[in-house]
Amino acid sequence: MSIISRLFGADRQRPARVEPPMVAADDAVSGTSNPAGWLSDIGWGSQSRVNTLPRVSATIAQKHATVTACCSVLAGDTSKVPLLLKRRKDDGEEEVIRDHPLVYLMNVESSDGVPASVLRFALAYAFTLRGNAFAYTPRDGGGELKMIDLIRQDRPTILRNGRDRYYDFEDGGGVHRRVASRAMAHLRYMSEDGWLGRSPIEVAAESMGLALAGQEAAARTASGRPVSALIEMPDNFEDEDGWERNAKALGERLRNPNQSGLAIVPEGTKADRLDLSAADQELLASRKFDKVQILSLYRVPPFKVQDNEGGVKANSEQSAIDYRTDALLHWGGFIETGLALALLTRSERDVGFFLEHDFDALMRPTLRDRYDAMHKAVGGPFMTANHAQKRLGLPITNGPDDNKLNPAPNMTRDKMSGEKETEE
Repeated sequence: MSIISRLFGADRQRPARVEPPMVAADDAVSGTSNPAGWLSDIGWGSQSRVNTLPRVSATIAQKHATVTACCSVLAGDTSKVPLLLKRRKDDGEEEVIRDHPLVYLMNVESSDGVPASVLRFALAYAFTLRGNAFAYTPRDGGGELKMIDLIRQDRPTILRNGRDRYYDFEDGGGVHRRVASRAMAHLRYMSEDGWLGRSPIEVAAESMGLALAGQEAAARTASGRPVSALIEMPDNFEDEDGWERNAKALGERLRNPNQSGLAIVPEGTKADRLDLSAADQELLASRKFDKVQILSLYRVPPFKVQDNEGGVKANSEQSAIDYRTDALLHWGGFIETGLALALLTRSERDVGFFLEHDFDALMRPTLRDRYDAMHKAVGGPFMTANHAQKRLGLPITNGPDDNKLNPAPNMTRDKMSGEKETEE
């Protein structure tokens, strides 16, 4: 080795990236006395440049039925299908792992008394609504997952110390904890720095604000109570204090949502309402601006929120395929990779372990279609009768040819000569 190489380390090997060791949950501390708080917009909401539009946040946006429907549809479809643990072998074959503890935690019981479907629905709903979702993932001293604990999604505080991230939160047992990122499953969407996600609702604040404002205006009109008005009061009061007291009393009466009946006002006072007229609200309803915009934010087709005006149900199978390709694979991909990073160890990921939703379960055929497909598959050269019986959940028969592949129609098998295949 030359002197220059020794000085500059040209011949040295680059150190491999090593993941932090797994420790028990009680030992997972931040290692810093005063970590800097990371101010985030989780639950804060975004204000439009138009000050009269309502403030938009994930919690407020749930008042809109289309937002709730989109989040519920995506969370429901991702939580009702099995979350498979697979291993990709060196030859490209994918093997389903069934005896791993994670399979039980993600498909049966995530923690004591909490079904896995409840956990997965809550995580997916918070992820689509807020852009962030959290689950506490403590491990024992041997590095094995003990449970996947669902926590309040609006409560965690993210702290940082350099490039390290820590989470302050209250777990399901009511214990306040501070854990490192390896003990927290954090799903994030539309992240700008790789750590903190953003909600599509708060990013498109003006579009969502317009939708919420239109809904609030419609609700006020349905209630029959005015909200804002232009008031003309005569200047016949004894002093300025009397005029101000009268103006304040009129304003409180007009702003009071519980005000009903007739308001008694001084003679000569005039009030003109400034709410949206019925024609203006009908214009908003005819454009269907809010519904279309919200559906486009979530990549959800209209038929999933019971909007069948476009005749999309004419081809339900193709619609289901498009929904799976455009929406489920998009949102499900973020959920799969986020959970895999937190729930699988580095060594497990290195040998090819990964998580995948079984979205094929959403497209279950009818009994007749299943039997027709199996009949054609068994009659072909790639599926045996025993394999088809396993897929259908039927008992296995012990016939002499039940576990043999049938040749292709233009091929025959010469058993006597020992040749594998001969062409007719």
